[in-house]
Amino acid sequence: MVTKDIRYIGVDDKTLDLFESQYVIPNGVSYNSYVILDEKVAVMDTVDRRKTNEFLANLEQALAGRQPDYLVVQHMEPDHAASIQALVEKYPDVQLVTSAKALQMLPLYFTGLDLSCAMTVKEGDTLSLGRHELTFITAPMVHWPEVIMTYDKCDKVLFSADGFGKFGALDTDESWDCEARRYYFNIVGKYGPQVQAVLKKAAGLDIRIICPLHGPVLKEDLGHYLNKYDIWSSYGVESEGVFIACASIHGHTAAAMDKLAELLKAKGCPKVAMADLTRCDMAEALEDAFRYGKVVLAAASYNAGVMPAMEDFLHHLKGKNYQNRTVALVENGTWAPTAARAMRELLDQMKNITVVEPTVTIRGALKDSDLSALEALADAIL
Repeated sequence: MVTKDIRYIGVDDKTLDLFESQYVIPNGVSYNSYVILDEKVAVMDTVDRRKTNEFLANLEQALAGRQPDYLVVQHMEPDHAASIQALVEKYPDVQLVTSAKALQMLPLYFTGLDLSCAMTVKEGDTLSLGRHELTFITAPMVHWPEVIMTYDKCDKVLFSADGFGKFGALDTDESWDCEARRYYFNIVGKYGPQVQAVLKKAAGLDIRIICPLHGPVLKEDLGHYLNKYDIWSSYGVESEGVFIACASIHGHTAAAMDKLAELLKAKGCPKVAMADLTRCDMAEALEDAFRYGKVVLAAASYNAGVMPAMEDFLHHLKGKNYQNRTVALVENGTWAPTAARAMRELLDQMKNITVVEPTVTIRGALKDSDLSALEALADAIL
């Protein structure tokens, strides 16, 4: 139960291994849906087709013999919209309420779905259920173009679509920040300006509860979550420290980065986070690249360019609108070091990236003669 009139009817999915077929979710994920019970009954979104039957059973139990009047479709991505047709078939009198863009998308996923009576809403439109009046907020590109959010001023609840979501089933005991951060930057991260626009709208509302489409209902310390989203969506620095991303072939570049980490800590760096790009979860490495303001990219040269794991990582950063960071470069190459040049070319395609000097070149294994260059780099990045 979210409030006296708002019930949670979503489901956990612990059988899915990859969210969106690319993000590792060791603790599963929740597909959230809610029902508002008033003079009129509104269902807020559905769930992934993997859990349709469980969702419909939850809805039937919450309705206790009543019929839903409205199905509010805030987001058309299949993990939230795939059960729309099944719900309509079970409750044929339900009226769909959604944005004009979502209405255009519905036939792309469902055949034979009668949309003639669907209600389209835009920014500021309202829908009265009785005591509860819903106000609709457009949230384009957070993270699809059709997205709307919904504010219930009676219980002061923001139904935030994918905003404020996180990976992990609801029975997972873990900090919100870590998996919400990984979720945000990998799912929504490209669209920081659009998130900022929605946050400005939210600032004018009296919000006591946030109901996202993934992760827990947020009821306490909402300032913490809003502050995180403000930092993330403005591409600000969340944590002081240095993130080292390393792509090493035979271990020599990695050994050099272990030494650099020692030097940074000795010089008072509050936190040194490291990732082996050849083995780690790329989504976690991307998360840390956004979390810290200072980053060291270290890679072996490869085919007159850079190690593929580093190239892939930099393409991921570019795709998520990476910006406003200070970066140091370390390359390794036995006969023709090329990694630094290749990394610079990719960094030059991103906004407001400051590459500090010196670039450090290692040839083969780390030697005593390389230590002064690493010392200088540590001083430069700090």
